Amino acid sequence: MSKKTRHEPHEEHADESWLLPYADLLTLLLALFLVLYAMSATDARKFQEMSEAFSVALTGGTGVLDYSKTLPSEDPPNVNDHKASSPNVPATTPDQRRAELMRQEQEDLEKLKKQLDNYIKNNGLTSELSTKLNHSQLVITIRDNALFPSGEAVVKPEARKLAKAISQMLHKFPDYEIIVSGHTDNVPIANSRYPSNWDLSSDRALQFMKILLTNSALDPKRFMPIGYGEYHPIADNKTEAGRAKNRRVEVSIIRKYQDSATFTNVEDVTDGN
Repeated sequence: MSKKTRHEPHEEHADESWLLPYADLLTLLLALFLVLYAMSATDARKFQEMSEAFSVALTGGTGVLDYSKTLPSEDPPNVNDHKASSPNVPATTPDQRRAELMRQEQEDLEKLKKQLDNYIKNNGLTSELSTKLNHSQLVITIRDNALFPSGEAVVKPEARKLAKAISQMLHKFPDYEIIVSGHTDNVPIANSRYPSNWDLSSDRALQFMKILLTNSALDPKRFMPIGYGEYHPIADNKTEAGRAKNRRVEVSIIRKYQDSATFTNVEDVTDGN
C-alpha cells in the first residue's frame, strides 16, 4: 500500500500590491514639500523652473504646479523708478532746498517792494514814504506827519486810505511775520495821555496796526506792534530835518530765511525812493 505524500504547510505571503500607490503618495508629498519650500526660499524665476520640471515629470506638463496659472505675472520694471534710484541723478540736499526757498522769498519781497514803490510814486508820496529791502526784512517807512497830528496817536482820515492800500498788498503774502513799530525824536513829551515817548510810539504803532487789520484777509497772529521811543533813530536828532526823519512808523515784513552772506550790499541795491 503506497503512502500518501505529506505536504508541509507553508506560510501565505501578504499582498504587497499596496506598496506601489504608497510610494507614489510619498513621492507626491515630497514634491509638495519641495514646492512649498521653493515658494518660501527661492526667487520667482527659480520657482517657475522647478514647477515646470515637476509638472512635466508628474502630470505631463499641466496640473496644479503650472506656475503661470497660480501666481500673477510680475509687472515690468518702471523706468521712472530706475531713474529715481539711479546714482547718476543726485538727490536734492537740505542746503539746496533752503537755497531755492530763499530765492523764491527774494522774488516775493522784490515783487512786493515794486508794488509799494509804484504806489508811492503814483500818489506823490515820495517825501513821506520809502521802502528798503535788506538781508532780514522789507521795511516800509512812513513819516509821522503823514499819519498823525503832532503829539497824538489818532490816525488822520487821509492816512487810512494809505493803510488800507498797504494792507491790500500785504494780504498777497500771508505767510510773513509783520512788525509795526513806532519811533519818535528825542524831544521829551509829557502830557496827560502820554507821559513819555515810549507811550506815544507804542500807541501809534498799535493804532496804525489796527487799521491794517481791518482787512479780514490778514491774520492778526502774524502781527506785532512795538514802541521804540527815541531809541532807534535813523538820523541826527540835533537838526529839525533829522528829528523829522526819526518821527516815523515802520511796517517790517520779516524774512523767513535769512542769510546775510547771500544778500551782501542788498540795501544799496534795493533802497526805495
